[in-house]
Parts: sequence; C-alpha cells; structure tokens
Amino acid sequence: MDPEYIIDQLEENQKSFKALLGNVSMDLINWKPGPEKWSLLEIVCHLYDEERDDFRTRVKSVLEHPRKQFPKFDTHRWVIDHEYSKQDYYHKLLSFLAEREESVNWLRSLEVPNWQNVHVHPTLGKMSAELLLNNWLAHDYHHIRQINNNKYLFLKEHVKTSLRYAGEW
Repeated sequence: MDPEYIIDQLEENQKSFKALLGNVSMDLINWKPGPEKWSLLEIVCHLYDEERDDFRTRVKSVLEHPRKQFPKFDTHRWVIDHEYSKQDYYHKLLSFLAEREESVNWLRSLEVPNWQNVHVHPTLGKMSAELLLNNWLAHDYHHIRQINNNKYLFLKEHVKTSLRYAGEW
C-alpha cells in the first residue's frame, strides 16, 4: 500500500482520536471494563508513549540507521513506570495529539524515504520501515476499537435498558 495513504490515515486518525476522546465524563475516563483492562486514561497515556517512543522513533531509526539496535522498553511496564493512573487525562490527550501532528509533519517532510530499509530485530526478525509504518496505522485501529469497546461497555453497565435493539456487539 502507498505510504502516502498510510500517512493520510494517521493524520485522519488524529481527528478520530480527538472526537472519540475529547469530551468524556470523569467517570468514563477512569472506568475499566475489567481488572486487567485499560481505562481511557491508560489508553491515552499509552498512545502518547507509543507515538513518541515507539513508532516514530523506530521508523526514523530504520530509515536513518537500520543496523542500530532499537531502544528497549516494555509497554506493559510503562503503565506502572510512567504512572498512567496518576496522569491528567486532558493534558495527556492534548500531548498525544500534538505528538501525532509532529509525527505526520515529520513523515511528510521526508524526501524519498527508503521504506524498504530493514532492521533485524533480535526476536521479531526483519522489520522494514514500511512494515513499521503499516503497523503504526494498525495500532491506531486497534486502540480505536478498544476505545469504542470501553465506551459501549460503560454504557451497557450504566443504563437500565437492553441495548439489543442497537444490534449485536
């Protein structure tokens, strides 16, 4: 698929995230659909960290220094190490949206990037810049689905009527 299309979709998803996450109640911000599930606050913090420290950093690394090892991190540890549950939701959302804008501007500024540059990851094997770019967009879709699921399950838990009329979830 054309990288320009992927970049366009990353930019469009910035608008989607803003619309999905921009005007939610404090009750929903911290609500979790289960003990091992993430709240909207934790999702927003994760999106911020991924934007800065994973996808943009790694795409840049593969394009500029494909033989250099990626910085190591553990996204599951970020929840604790970065104290996601203590962050200010709206500040973190605005920070994520600003990071996304920076990412899109950077991607658009690239002059003839070699999307076929490959980094060999010690456990995941060959990873091209194109693969990382495509997965960046897939990661967006994963979390858009997760956000919608949280919102649906919150609604389901807090209304006294059936939601069957809306269709199968």
